[in-house]
Amino acid sequence: MHLVSVVLSGGAGTRLWPVSRQSYPKPFMQLGGSTLLGQAISRGQDCGTDDLIVVTNQDYFFLTRDAVNALSDAPHTQYLLEPKGRNTAPAIALAALACARHHGPDAVMLVLPADHLIPDTEAFVACALEAARQAQQGQLVVFGISPTGPETGFGYIEVEKPSRHTQKALRFVEKPDLATAQRYLASGRYYWNSGMFCFTAGAILQAMKEHAPEVLQAAENAWASSNTDNDATKFDAHTFGLQPDISIDYAVMERASNVTLVPAKFGWSDVGSWPAVAQAHPADTSGNTFVNSHATEFVAVDTTGTHIQVESHRPKVVATVGVQDLVIVDTPDALLVAHKSVAQKVKAVVDTLRDRRHESTQLPAAVRRPWGTYATLKEENGYKVKRITVSPGEALSLQYHGQRAEHWVVVQGTALVQIGDEEHRTLPGQYRYIPLKEKHRLTNIGKDELVLIEVQCGGYLGEDDIVRLADSYGRA
Repeated sequence: MHLVSVVLSGGAGTRLWPVSRQSYPKPFMQLGGSTLLGQAISRGQDCGTDDLIVVTNQDYFFLTRDAVNALSDAPHTQYLLEPKGRNTAPAIALAALACARHHGPDAVMLVLPADHLIPDTEAFVACALEAARQAQQGQLVVFGISPTGPETGFGYIEVEKPSRHTQKALRFVEKPDLATAQRYLASGRYYWNSGMFCFTAGAILQAMKEHAPEVLQAAENAWASSNTDNDATKFDAHTFGLQPDISIDYAVMERASNVTLVPAKFGWSDVGSWPAVAQAHPADTSGNTFVNSHATEFVAVDTTGTHIQVESHRPKVVATVGVQDLVIVDTPDALLVAHKSVAQKVKAVVDTLRDRRHESTQLPAAVRRPWGTYATLKEENGYKVKRITVSPGEALSLQYHGQRAEHWVVVQGTALVQIGDEEHRTLPGQYRYIPLKEKHRLTNIGKDELVLIEVQCGGYLGEDDIVRLADSYGRA
């Protein structure tokens, strides 16, 4: 059996703001010492997958590639880079066409979302291998999760009778209201739809030909106008956008007669809200959970059932007194305080901030770029201060700014600073001035990480005031 992992890495994770942002969404969140994306890839490897296909937005390519390369035994990976989101049916169609082309129609595709948490790897592998055996027999397999409550945020799958064994899926139903969810739970005949699937490339393509020919044809058209460079495939934005925005459940699984459900015998969470994140961490005797990225001290007095998460550039003391069942998430540029019972409404905060065009919905405090990171330390009218890091051997674009000048001070490492047509080797403690509209470039020519402080001065300091003249990462 040739088993191929297909990881779907999309979704903004707006309910996990302020950690999850548009340019740094939920799959890249660290949970349990590694990213959710990295965990999904590793689960596939544990099942014996020979190859990996990742379907993700083109803006996340470098983040995704870094997550793959960070694995101790990185798999051979093909990246399908979407110019815009188009739901799971088009994503799976594109991946199935790639899989059939490179590995043949009998290759078994294990389709995994990039933002799930599954602590019991051994139990997952056992279920996945059973799913793969069913897929080899021509079945379209979905993983079903036994409900633990009348959840209204998940789709459901009905079976004939409750069982711990593989069984035929009778119907798929969308997210129900509370009363309907309670009836589903009481009947014992419904599972949560996990969004994880398994089938051969040939079987899913045949099912699409029968039940969703418009999805398959649009995917074939998108492939016809695509461009592949090494392991990354980019799609023409116009042709890609003509694909239907439809889920694989609606397009195929609800209509096909050869759909099999494998009950999950493992713990599972889609990490869809802050209470779900809290449940993934060990709690103290009062039910509190604490997460920090630096030397944060927590003082919890008369505090119960509260999740506190701090992302800070420097040591900080966080104290709570007399609070219960709260979520407190502190990042350098945003603070969230919410009651766990209404944590789903964090999405409304993001919607409001988007209406205000607030940058905190798009960019995290520490923004990752192909060459390194930048973080805004301070911003007021007329100036902005940033901390910039550049990895060894990497370089920023050759660029200029139309509305700001910049001052650079190197504090660690060795930089090659191009200003105009001149290049300057710059060491810690040395300073360079970048005049308004002057082309410039920053390169790390040392063996260690380059760190510098940048002060921007001008009437407009937005990130879109960049004109790229040349770029190592194809962004010019």
